[in-house]
Amino acid sequence: MMEDRRLTINAELRAAEPTPQAPTEPQDSDKQDKSNNPQPAKTAQNSPKKLSGYAIVWNTPSKDLGGFKEVVSPDALKGVDLSNVLMLNDHDYTQVLASVKAGTLKLTPDDKGLYFEATLPDTTTANDVFANVKAGNLDSCSFSFDVDDGSDKWEKDDQGNITRTINQIKDLFDVSVVAVPAYDSTNVGTNSDNQNVNVNTRSYEKFIKGENKKMTEKTIIDNNEKTETRSFEDFIRSHGEMRDGLATSGVAAVVPDEVVTPVLELKNSKYNLAQYATVKTVSAGSGHYPIAKRNEKATLATKEELAEIADVDANMFEDVPFDVKTRAGKIALSNEIVEDAAVDIVGEVKNQLQKLVDNTDNQNIMKVLTSATFKKENATSTDDLKKIFNVELDPALNKMWLVNQSGFNYLDTLKDSEGRYLLQPNPTAASGFSLFGAPVVMISDAVMPNNTDGSFPMIAGDISEAVAVFRRNQVTAQWDKFDQFAQGLSVIVRSDYEPISSDAAINVSLSNGKGAGK
Repeated sequence: MMEDRRLTINAELRAAEPTPQAPTEPQDSDKQDKSNNPQPAKTAQNSPKKLSGYAIVWNTPSKDLGGFKEVVSPDALKGVDLSNVLMLNDHDYTQVLASVKAGTLKLTPDDKGLYFEATLPDTTTANDVFANVKAGNLDSCSFSFDVDDGSDKWEKDDQGNITRTINQIKDLFDVSVVAVPAYDSTNVGTNSDNQNVNVNTRSYEKFIKGENKKMTEKTIIDNNEKTETRSFEDFIRSHGEMRDGLATSGVAAVVPDEVVTPVLELKNSKYNLAQYATVKTVSAGSGHYPIAKRNEKATLATKEELAEIADVDANMFEDVPFDVKTRAGKIALSNEIVEDAAVDIVGEVKNQLQKLVDNTDNQNIMKVLTSATFKKENATSTDDLKKIFNVELDPALNKMWLVNQSGFNYLDTLKDSEGRYLLQPNPTAASGFSLFGAPVVMISDAVMPNNTDGSFPMIAGDISEAVAVFRRNQVTAQWDKFDQFAQGLSVIVRSDYEPISSDAAINVSLSNGKGAGK
């Protein structure tokens, strides 16, 4: 586990000078015997030396950390266990100054940051640190931590400046007194009454090498996309009147990429057959798209020195024609949702758009798979299913099974001759089961209804080599009043669904016959 180390501006680091305590007088009874047994008065004792200040200051930007700056959110320590935090000298675990567990370190998150009070032990290291803070030689605080995965946020402003916001710290390991500031100027003040040293500084000490590389792996939210999304929200809440900041297509507004891309890439979809198909983005409304196909006849030819490479005697591509269709749908939005500023109305539109895309993809992909392009077979037993799987389909295919709810329920009751269930657990499959080693995907009966003769429909094969989905990424929307009771957005999505290789899938009708399960 890699620890991040940060130094803190406005640390307000103070060294509290020990104050002498009054000497202890002897008891009265002792005074009476003073002439016979004199008891000297106890000498004055000093209170412990203390340091205090801020280890973390909220919402305070760091120096440039190699292309970005960093701030810590006020909620970053919520839920964090601080019971094992140590105070160290320069992050050195052999030089412990105080600890929460021992009661010598108190950590208090407040409106400004993480405030600390440390009672120092009477050791050479602690005394040296105290003296250096008092003299101004040490004037910075630091903290060592790690971050929850995905809890930080990256933003880029209009000037291209990138800021990382730490929203949740996973573990806080130590707070330290350090020497090297990341800011060019510091503000050191002295309180003449108690001779405390007041240090206002923040810096980053020993910044871990490789953070720049980690930063490039993060998704940076571009401010332009945010502006488009805000404009799209204004467009919705104004019932289509406000279009500033949005591209338009005729009378419709173009839905921002930030909204459309996650939908079309199925990032939030768990039930869309397009994730198993070959999906291509096209810029034209129609044409031909070459898709690489499997071909066992394609080989590498022997080549003599200086000789030309012989032509490959095999067709390496399937030329798939496409004709993108315009598909319209409705996203209903009530006045309450539109007028309530607390509602994430863009998120509501995205969720409804995802459902429309899912339903459209599933319906049209099933139309392709059940078309006359693909071979049809009947099965009344597990032996029939095995033959289709083992013989009828090319072993080079990445095979799977698509079954509806009724067919899955029937398969789930079948056993082989040794009493073992036909469906075997497979945690990588969408249904959690596999048939003959291939994952099983269960589809709603509404999407894949039973056959008219009562048999169960199944599709065996490689969907990625069977179906191509063509999309045009531009999605448009316009405000519409559907009827006297309903209003919302009319959205336009452009897509097409075409078969690729006719031998990549087989339609199976599984009958509940007497031979089933044997």
